[in-house]
Amino acid sequence: MASDKPIKAAPTAKDFKGDVAPDWCPGCGDFGVLRALELACAKLGREPHEYVTVSGIGCSSNLPGYINTYGMHTLHGRALAVATGVKLANHELTVVATGGDGDGYGIGGNHFVHTMRRNVDLLYIVMNNQIYGLTTGQVSPTSRIGMKTKSTPFGSLEGPVNPLAMAIVTGASFVARGFSGDTKHLAELMYRGMEHKGFALVDVFSPCITYNKDNTFAFFKQTVTKLEDAGHDPTDWKAAVEHSMQWGDEIPTGLFYHDTSRPSLDGAEPVLGEGGPLAHRKLGVTAEQGAAIIKKMM
Repeated sequence: MASDKPIKAAPTAKDFKGDVAPDWCPGCGDFGVLRALELACAKLGREPHEYVTVSGIGCSSNLPGYINTYGMHTLHGRALAVATGVKLANHELTVVATGGDGDGYGIGGNHFVHTMRRNVDLLYIVMNNQIYGLTTGQVSPTSRIGMKTKSTPFGSLEGPVNPLAMAIVTGASFVARGFSGDTKHLAELMYRGMEHKGFALVDVFSPCITYNKDNTFAFFKQTVTKLEDAGHDPTDWKAAVEHSMQWGDEIPTGLFYHDTSRPSLDGAEPVLGEGGPLAHRKLGVTAEQGAAIIKKMM
């Protein structure tokens, strides 16, 4: 007997479009990142309420307010710490953390390293524009040596961090790089990152058109290449590290490294394998005990 219930259509990118329009500068690369994430979420096939988007502070970190998922705008550099808590509280959710290079590789560098080491099952999208955009153009952890900014008018003296090499050697099990000017390719990387069981980094060249006059759309259009076209094997750890060090006339994008041999943190934790997500379980204390604990802490 056929069911009378209507068949629900699979979600589309439109279902993930937020009610609030982004207030980024016209032409900002982050628009492409947002669009790619909408496409990736639709392709994964889960409903909007099954996603949580967490961010830190910065222009790019406003993204949770522009996408139709559960979301949380947290503290500077603390997105991964909060996202880890979300994942462990309800490991059935698809967790996405978003932010910029200053937020993620600067003040959030410590959380970046240890979230990768623990192989927390989440997607981390870093909009890497090589500058602090929200605070009007200071040097960032990924700015090149000699780059002139508001805080380095005579050129930066500091060597930039290499987030991809750092991720590969620290323990990230999915490491990729995309370009906001190639939304289709970027969306595919995000989709594969969410599908992956473990920590997935997608570093994105997302040009700041207002304050970064070095790393522009034109610059990346001329230099970015795809590792897929070069026949790179993402299971080859050594080759992944070597490709992550490339920077010059050609800068590779795509999937650098993919390791499916390690369990994610929630998959390795025995407690989470018993009785479903913690968020859905009954509290282990009575209402009276809970009230007493809260009273003591207050």
